[in-house]
Amino acid sequence: MKTESKLFLLTAITMFVFAAVYGWWTQSNDNPAYGRPGEIEWVGTLALVFSGLLTGMVWLVFWVISRRIDPRPEDRPDGEISDMAGEVGFFSPGSYWPLGLAATAVLAGLGVVFWLPWLMVAGGVALLFATCGLTFEYYTGTRKLGPE
Repeated sequence: MKTESKLFLLTAITMFVFAAVYGWWTQSNDNPAYGRPGEIEWVGTLALVFSGLLTGMVWLVFWVISRRIDPRPEDRPDGEISDMAGEVGFFSPGSYWPLGLAATAVLAGLGVVFWLPWLMVAGGVALLFATCGLTFEYYTGTRKLGPE
């Protein structure tokens, strides 16, 4: 987790530097496209500040976790690629549920875009069913894993 922590810290610092430079740039530029001369363009500046705060929050989570767990092979200078060998996890070879998740997310998103409450509710309910279908795919039905 130390590697991820360093990456997010670097990204957060970069966002804050970009916010400062962007604020200075828009304030000192006399171009009327930026608004009145001498006035900071707040939307972009605040967007960069908030991006820095969000990546800073992720950095804090990774930093706290990295202090609580033992160093992983990718965090140690003497770590080898073979140290991470073994089973990573189970990945479904032929599931159709991700397609259903995408379709229901699009349905709910269209409800938000066109502000159709009935479509938002229908998409949200369908999204819940698709999420449950993906989660419990190998616990029920013909694809059930484990002893027969």
